[in-house]
Amino acid sequence: MKSFLLGCVFLLAMLQRSNMQITVPATVLNCCEGDIVILLDSSGSVANYEFSRLLFFAAELFRPFSLGRGHVRVSLLQVGTMPNLEFGLDAHNNQESLQKALWSVTQLQGDTNTEAALKVAEQLLTETKTDVPKILLWLTDGVQPGEVDEPMSKLKAQGVSVLAVSTVHGNYRVLQRAVTPPLESHLYSVDIDNIDIITQDIREAIIKIIGAERLSVVDLTSHSAVLQWRPVLSAGSGFYELWYNSMLNTNTETRHNLSGGSSFIELTNLQPDTTYTASLRPESNERLFNTLSVIFTTLPDVLRPAAVSVSDSGPHQIRVSWSPLQPARVQRYTVEYGAIPSGRVKTVTLSSQQNSTLLTGLEPGTQYLVTVSALHVNGKERAMSVKACTQKALPVLADLQLTPVEHQEVQVAWRANEEGLKGYWLSWERENSHSSSKPSKPSMSSVYLPPTSRSTRLTHLAQSSRVCVSPVYSSGRGEGICCTTEKQKDSSQRG
Repeated sequence: MKSFLLGCVFLLAMLQRSNMQITVPATVLNCCEGDIVILLDSSGSVANYEFSRLLFFAAELFRPFSLGRGHVRVSLLQVGTMPNLEFGLDAHNNQESLQKALWSVTQLQGDTNTEAALKVAEQLLTETKTDVPKILLWLTDGVQPGEVDEPMSKLKAQGVSVLAVSTVHGNYRVLQRAVTPPLESHLYSVDIDNIDIITQDIREAIIKIIGAERLSVVDLTSHSAVLQWRPVLSAGSGFYELWYNSMLNTNTETRHNLSGGSSFIELTNLQPDTTYTASLRPESNERLFNTLSVIFTTLPDVLRPAAVSVSDSGPHQIRVSWSPLQPARVQRYTVEYGAIPSGRVKTVTLSSQQNSTLLTGLEPGTQYLVTVSALHVNGKERAMSVKACTQKALPVLADLQLTPVEHQEVQVAWRANEEGLKGYWLSWERENSHSSSKPSKPSMSSVYLPPTSRSTRLTHLAQSSRVCVSPVYSSGRGEGICCTTEKQKDSSQRG
């Protein structure tokens, strides 16, 4: 109920804001032509407040664009137990209509059946006979999205660009496989309260894809560049002629003839930190087309960690991993981490052969900023940062008592915090039965007990057996208590 009220208050504030006069950037009006389907996670895993924030983000993101045929067409498809097409591509041709529709959307709740929704998205984006760029914008919390790899690959194979925005608890690897490159501008993982900080970046990424009559550089490295353009030909109506050269060597020119169905090309074997000019001319017997040109400069031959991820999160530790590993180019890696907003920064220095480290001694339930820096052999340094949270500390076992009952038997009793309790994990050393007179090594035994258990009897205990009980919660195992039984003269054992 509290979450619902917060969502309502936020929605009211945003509605009031949407009625304010907002200046639309002149560079965005009439800049673009394309079809965009917003795939909005409306399942029960998304809190009401998060859902309202995602709607506000979508409204602000598309506010500057001119809408309708010949401009930008926007559709909203909700993900739930069953997909719900809130409105189609031709539903809105002005901002007033689109904004009103976005703010009237009601959350579906239910399961996260993304796979079924993607089938509807495919129909929307690929069955329309228009030669405009198409985008699927996936807004999600990323929690258990289902089997999306195959339908996403099918969409991308048909020329659809996939962009994704996820809250920080999303499955980054699934999202990474889903989006089209470059990941830096097509995949965003952001705290829901700070989602507005990526609005401009993702808007620019969309404009790069659907910018009309423009040859754009959509991905750039030190040795390659991906050029993209809005298709104006079909496979049988002509071809594209593309040529490029370094501004330092205008006498050497590389040319390619591309099929009429092409919309991008990757230029490889380029020189680092070098300025190139590229031109594209559509050739067709049906009509004349303008020649499109672009000038770009490749990146210096210094690479930062392309991906940084966190795993093995616990109350006091986080494992940080990065890629790619570049031992030939990197002298060493430095990992800096500190609690947000003003925690003391600690530093770990690692060799160029390592691509992960376990950060320990952290505070439970705390957000950390982790920065991985690569110091290259030429002295230049590149870095990448991520935010990571430790788990909240789980309640510890309150008490453990061992009471001897008979020879090699003991009654085990305990107490624990019952909030969120799922059960208990009990382990002890059992004496092995052995016909030889020689003593045998004790074996470890363990058992999982339900949360209603408060005691149990153990038999055939080894001498000085160590008995441990740990509470188990939905998010992990809490800190337990161990006691060692004492050997008595009469062979009875006490704890």
